[in-house]
Amino acid sequence: MIDFLIIGGGIAGLSAGARLSEHGHVVVLEAEDALGYHTSGRSAALFEKGYGPQSVMALNAASEAYLRSNGYLSPRGLLMIAGHDQRDEFLQDQADLVLSEISVEDAISRVPILNPRTVGFAASSSVACDIDTDRMMQDFARVIRANGGLVLPRQKVRNITKSGHWVVEAGQAFEARAVINAAGAWVDEIATLAGIPPIGIEPRRRSMARIPAPAAHDVTGWPLMLGVNEGWYAKPDAGKLIVSPCEADPTFPHDAYADDMVLAEGLARYEEHVTEPVTRVEANWAGLRSFAPDGTLVLGPDPADPTFIWSAAQGGYGFQTAPAASQLLADLVVGARSDLDAISVSALRPERLRK
Repeated sequence: MIDFLIIGGGIAGLSAGARLSEHGHVVVLEAEDALGYHTSGRSAALFEKGYGPQSVMALNAASEAYLRSNGYLSPRGLLMIAGHDQRDEFLQDQADLVLSEISVEDAISRVPILNPRTVGFAASSSVACDIDTDRMMQDFARVIRANGGLVLPRQKVRNITKSGHWVVEAGQAFEARAVINAAGAWVDEIATLAGIPPIGIEPRRRSMARIPAPAAHDVTGWPLMLGVNEGWYAKPDAGKLIVSPCEADPTFPHDAYADDMVLAEGLARYEEHVTEPVTRVEANWAGLRSFAPDGTLVLGPDPADPTFIWSAAQGGYGFQTAPAASQLLADLVVGARSDLDAISVSALRPERLRK
């Protein structure tokens, strides 16, 4: 009998599995051939402690020491820029993200392709970091295996029943005392299979494109560039730039792909602020970020059945919150005291969505 059967092999499922493997036998089921195939494998991979709603920022702060001590973070920095006619929006975003205003000249010294004719305001943060997302997922998987657990690919869940314990039918039948629903955009489908009321998860598409380094610049040390109102971002990646229109278009659970028109509009917004045009797109893709109705994570046992446990609605914050989110989930499951403040815990539990 499996103690904790986890459905989903992205960062939510793997981090939860690693924590719970200290308390019982864990098996992780991943529908695809590889871990993190969908959203986790298509992440912007940035840690910014001041990004997200209040409960997310609490998780960010509680995750930082773990991320740093395990060597998952490396310096990147964040540079927000706005046009001359966007002063009010700039000031609002600066306050929300806790950024320091800098001169346009200083911004251009950091990113020499910025256009002084169109960039009117700039603000920066030196604490934003890249996250080594692949190593992080693999490390959590290693913890599960080291504690006697299994991480199984090609296990698409087809049926879930309960008669004293859970029976989950995938590539084979699994019997478990508890099910952890970490299926990303598919969490409501998994809940419905299990006879648990869905929580109203909304998958939203985000498209991305990889372009060559502009004018053969060495972009390695450039910060992530963010347009005001989160209208676009550009991030160095392996000597090139990843550019995203930052859309959050509602969709359905599927293997997402970029919308060509939305991507073109995002690239145009990026081009408005730089001196080098985009001449070639080397690759494009999309991921699905999943949101609860109130925009924050859903962590812990469902009030309808405490043996059905949610690790859902990461909303694009999955990697930067994973250490603290998974620890909170494990604490709630085993009845341990959480180090997270009570207001944040209440804001994250499934009960809030059942009222």
